[in-house]
Amino acid sequence: MKKLMNKNEPNCALCSFAIADRLCRNMDGKFPQGCPTANKEECLKKALTEYEKPENFNFTKQASIQEGEGYDQKELGYEHVRPIKPRILEIAEFAQKMNYKLLGLVFCMGLRKEAKIVEKFFLSRDFQVASVICKVGGVLKEKIGIKDEQKIAIGYPEVMCNPIMQAFVLNDEKTEFNVLLGLCVGHDSLFFKYADAPCTVLAVKDRLLGHNPLAAVYNIDGYYRSLK
Repeated sequence: MKKLMNKNEPNCALCSFAIADRLCRNMDGKFPQGCPTANKEECLKKALTEYEKPENFNFTKQASIQEGEGYDQKELGYEHVRPIKPRILEIAEFAQKMNYKLLGLVFCMGLRKEAKIVEKFFLSRDFQVASVICKVGGVLKEKIGIKDEQKIAIGYPEVMCNPIMQAFVLNDEKTEFNVLLGLCVGHDSLFFKYADAPCTVLAVKDRLLGHNPLAAVYNIDGYYRSLK
């Protein structure tokens, strides 16, 4: 049975108003019943207080500057702006803005070739890099109660992904900014939970779609209509 939607719950993704007409973009804008901009004033106050903290203020400011620098032709007006930077370059530029020296790179074994390219790229930008593969520690899946039929390679020893150790290794190295490359669903969540340094994602894991999960979203009414 589908859960009945509470009309007061925030559902920004389902907002029916045009972007320019929304309250979050226009002080005199329109909003649905569950609009958090209209209904969550206390959350806004708490958020603004957090932004004022030294560890958040510059981070937020530099992220916004980086966002603006990702476009060209701004002087011609909003309808003419065009993106000019891939995410990997934006990550490097943001880290430079924050004066970070030591980056952490955690990656899936299946993206080891990509990880080598990424690490070399960051090194070329004068960063130090500490990189940790998902299978670090060499712990067999039996340790977490995985049965043989639940493995990928049935009948063979199989090492578990170890995102908590990945986080502990980078914490031990005192990385300043961590970059995720293709960790599995759930494993990425554990890494976020245990990592000390701020984190960003360069690419996510999607085995079926070549690490481009939005392909299914873009084609939800076509090739991937079965998902509905």
